[in-house]
Amino acid sequence: MPEHFDTDVAIIGYGPTGLVGALSLATMGTSVIAFERDHDIYARARAVTVNDWTMRIFQDLGIDERIEKVIEPQSQLRWKTYDGREILRAQQPPSALGTRNTKPRFFSIYQPRMEAELRRCAEELDGIEVRYGAEVIGVEQDDTGVTITARDRTTGAETMTRARYALAADGGSSPTRRLLDIPMLGDTDPQLWIVIDCRVKRWWPDRDLLTFWSDKERPVVDIALSAGNHRWEIPLKPGETEDDFTTPEQVWPLLKAMGVTPEDVEIHQHAFYRHHVRAAETWRQGRIFLAGDAAHLMPPWAGAGMQSGMRDAHNLAWKLSRVLRDELDVAMLDTYEAERRPNVEMFTQIAVQFGRVIKQQVSPEELEAMKAVPENTVTPYEEPMMAPPVLVAGWLRGEIADASIVGRMIPQPTVADTTGRIARLDELIGSEFVLLGADVDPRSLLDAEEKAEWDALGARYLTVRPKTAYTRGADELVDLEGVLLGWLARYGVRAIALRPDKFVAASDKAGLTVPAL
Repeated sequence: MPEHFDTDVAIIGYGPTGLVGALSLATMGTSVIAFERDHDIYARARAVTVNDWTMRIFQDLGIDERIEKVIEPQSQLRWKTYDGREILRAQQPPSALGTRNTKPRFFSIYQPRMEAELRRCAEELDGIEVRYGAEVIGVEQDDTGVTITARDRTTGAETMTRARYALAADGGSSPTRRLLDIPMLGDTDPQLWIVIDCRVKRWWPDRDLLTFWSDKERPVVDIALSAGNHRWEIPLKPGETEDDFTTPEQVWPLLKAMGVTPEDVEIHQHAFYRHHVRAAETWRQGRIFLAGDAAHLMPPWAGAGMQSGMRDAHNLAWKLSRVLRDELDVAMLDTYEAERRPNVEMFTQIAVQFGRVIKQQVSPEELEAMKAVPENTVTPYEEPMMAPPVLVAGWLRGEIADASIVGRMIPQPTVADTTGRIARLDELIGSEFVLLGADVDPRSLLDAEEKAEWDALGARYLTVRPKTAYTRGADELVDLEGVLLGWLARYGVRAIALRPDKFVAASDKAGLTVPAL
């Protein structure tokens, strides 16, 4: 008799990482039971931004337009001193990944509001069951599945749930990680910070610019959130403690130092925290995976902490769903940490470096070096935080370098199909494996064995034509903006193989054979 499972995947923790995991799995037909110890969304706005990569994930889930209604575009960020001297400013160019019409790269969010919309999206999907008020107190696994023991925080009743796999997205203090005895490696900065969230009462000059107040003693993050909210993050000086800032009256002098008055904002809430640079020793133990803060913690300066968790969940979900459907070998799950850890480490180091600038811990020479543009690059140079994402390891075939297209996320221009339907690229190629040829049928570049391997993955084969040419068959796209053909030509390739997450897995330059596991 087949073994009984209550669900395909158990998700422990239902914050942004758990939510994106549940949405990603459910949209691919994988059943989910999520355990969340609290009934309500955490009231404090921890994350402050999402970017075009995260919005493309939302697009893949079919919810990007809904999320855009509760967030706001962000165009510039700057570093300045208390005397008004501007150290550095970054103008964010339009997104190459595409979102909607304006194509911003970054958005300001108010996390509780965005999270509430994510929950509403999940409620509308079949295959997601959420058990609020359920605290996971035990996880055990064997060769075929995971058993989750949870206790109802109201009644004390305990339940046991059987799943094929489990995803622990239960935060930096992750009880699951402790139950698995996985060490968290790294450091915590002893510096205590106060986070002040306010409701905006009136506009003030340049309120919409994300501003880092650079100062050795009192550096500040000053950021407009969506839905009429604003935040300041400020370090306490030596000798100051939480007891010195228990009331709004005690907090106000910190804001007034930057020219903010009660006429501008109303203090909504404030809290204290410390910065962490930590990562779990391993992100997987058997059939249980760690994601988000349960797997890694970084300072807030790059705005990538929450987003990294969402990307973890999405990366794992498309692989896990296909493994569960026997479409991919189980060895594909080994690529999860291999692909995600380097990216998280990159953003962590960017955050650390930004923090040094804000705290005036870099010399003028270091600052100039940070602004320097590398020479002789194939890819137009962009600051790492703003550049389109690149994988440096994992399920890839071919060289990973500036001159290589392998590992890069494909841009998302507006394209057309042979019948004249015009849409963003992802809407026409879907969320499967796709081979794209530059004015050539990619099938013509494959031998019989290679095509059989891609066919086994359910791959589509599409020819990209210039808009000045006729299409010749049903399996074709028209490059209306010249972006795709120009991008392929820049790297000297005739065809690429795309993964479901829109990263290039292989090209004809290094061979279009399905990447090895």
